[in-house]
Amino acid sequence: MAGNASAPAQAQWSSKAAFVLAATGSAVGLGNLWRFPTEAGNNGGGAFVLLYILCVVLIAMPLLLAESLIGRHGQRSTIASAAHLARQSGASPAWSLLAVIGLIANTAILTFYCVVAGWVVYFIGTSAADLIGAVGAGEPLRGAYGPQSVEQIQQMMPTLFANPALLIGLQLAFVVVTVWIVARGVKGGIEAAATWLMPAFFFLLIGITVYAAIIGDFTAAAAFLFTPDFERALQPGVLSSALGQAFFSLSLGGGAMIAYGAYASRDTNLAQTSGTIAFADSAVAIIAGLAIFPIVFSVGMEPNAGPTLMFQSLPTAFHSMPGGAIVGLLFFVLAFFAALTSSVSLLEISVGWVMERFGVSRVVTAVGIGVFVFAVGLLSALSFNLLADQRPLATVPGFENATWFDAIDGVTGRLLLPLSGLITAIFIGWVADRKLVNAETGLTGATLTVWRFLIAWICPLAVAGILVIGLFPQLLA
Repeated sequence: MAGNASAPAQAQWSSKAAFVLAATGSAVGLGNLWRFPTEAGNNGGGAFVLLYILCVVLIAMPLLLAESLIGRHGQRSTIASAAHLARQSGASPAWSLLAVIGLIANTAILTFYCVVAGWVVYFIGTSAADLIGAVGAGEPLRGAYGPQSVEQIQQMMPTLFANPALLIGLQLAFVVVTVWIVARGVKGGIEAAATWLMPAFFFLLIGITVYAAIIGDFTAAAAFLFTPDFERALQPGVLSSALGQAFFSLSLGGGAMIAYGAYASRDTNLAQTSGTIAFADSAVAIIAGLAIFPIVFSVGMEPNAGPTLMFQSLPTAFHSMPGGAIVGLLFFVLAFFAALTSSVSLLEISVGWVMERFGVSRVVTAVGIGVFVFAVGLLSALSFNLLADQRPLATVPGFENATWFDAIDGVTGRLLLPLSGLITAIFIGWVADRKLVNAETGLTGATLTVWRFLIAWICPLAVAGILVIGLFPQLLA
């Protein structure tokens, strides 16, 4: 378009496939392996899954396309792309607030995300050491942590939390890897990582799912996930959880898809790629459920174990299963790949803006922001030991008992991301020039009409609901 003639020189993905892999990697993260099974387990399985799929189709996909088109049209950083589309629409560049909020949110998320990813690194190390011991003992197919008792395995997380030096070291290691990839650039770093990591991720996920189907109770898991209790589905809390999972699973509201969309070529059909990304992300979440729940059910554990499911219940389950030593290691490698592709996209958002705004080199910018992320992340890392008694938002309703980790997680997830998503839906649905927006979507006819209805009416109402319920959870009580 003529309106993009003044856009600065911008790196691009080498192909449409590279864009899809990178964007899917951004969306697929620990939320798929950790949050989705937790939410499904706590909200009745099949009822939650049914509502989750509906929310992805009706709300998440339209927003995903909206964010992607902002980036592709602007071909700038997230904030500049939003301001550019606003100006071309005759609107105030202040609408770029949607991207400002997203940049702040995603940088804050990265500070504690690297802490959680450090836990994954820890379990990779313990699982690798256990497998080496099993091979040395001539028992490579034994259960995970064979010499240890169930009680000892379940104490691994508390033991890690009690060791601040180890937590910080693991956090630092993950930050360094993330910075290294982003510093290498769009093609040499982000695209190359996605091109290798995402196929490996899918290969491992399918392999572990097949293992779970053979060794675990696959019938019970499938019944749990795909047999909806329609009475349960009508409960506001289940709908709210499904909507929140659909929204956050696709990294909406943070600007990741604006950033990655800016690197998409003009001949990329954003509607098709958005659909592909949403399908792949949802498929990963559901397949992860089919990989985890058969193992959980086979050893008599409850599916509603909550956040401990991944780091306590699963290691315990692998302990009693043949081949658990190998599969346990592969599972945490899988989680590491998911965490890394998402952390790269979180860092790229702020790196892209700082480079454009201040003219600093990519390497210097990535390292500088990496240092900032690590420093702020220390608050979250130490929330489990030295700072466990601190409550930074004690005077704020709903955050009275929140540690630094909980507070940063809560403010970003319950306030900043939904707020950015709400502004995005209103901006694209009501403010941005219809001709410019329609031309970027790749949609025509009835599908364009449906998308415009969803982005203008359904998405704002749904995201506003997430925002209100997140800030006032007592409404569901």
